[in-house]
Amino acid sequence: MAQSAEPEVQLHPKGIPNFNDLPPELHLLISQHLIYPDALSLKHTSRYFFHLVDTGVKLKVEWLMERWSLHLECPSDRHCDLRSDLKFCRGSVRLLIQRRREHLECESRPGLGCLVYGTSNCIHRRQYKLRLKRWLRTRLTVEVWWIVMALAPVVLACLWVAELTTWQASA
Repeated sequence: MAQSAEPEVQLHPKGIPNFNDLPPELHLLISQHLIYPDALSLKHTSRYFFHLVDTGVKLKVEWLMERWSLHLECPSDRHCDLRSDLKFCRGSVRLLIQRRREHLECESRPGLGCLVYGTSNCIHRRQYKLRLKRWLRTRLTVEVWWIVMALAPVVLACLWVAELTTWQASA
């Protein structure tokens, strides 16, 4: 019997092919079209992709130049280390990638659109309440919360004394 030259694609239990079922050549071609944050995310999904996906200096520089051209925030550290992902993602780069993942940069300027999906409108824009909660969570540190918690009884006591004096003056 002659064996076929085409490898048989293994289907998952429901019969739906998976991204991992694609040939390595397609994986490589897809990974070459990703920008740095997406390539980094794919790289850390498995050992296979860790060794396949290239997140070298060229990709990092292209991503930083794209951010610069869109007038988005760039790392302010002059000592930005491009040699490894671990050193590159320390500090402000990690926060920039997180802001992108949460679609916060899509809200940075009107008309910019969704920077994650490349569409004209971002459907993942946060509601006002969620933005306010996030702002309070990031701007108010633990020390500020303790001060607010300590001042709350003092303010309430002052209001109670003011109400008590107006009540006694009217009686």
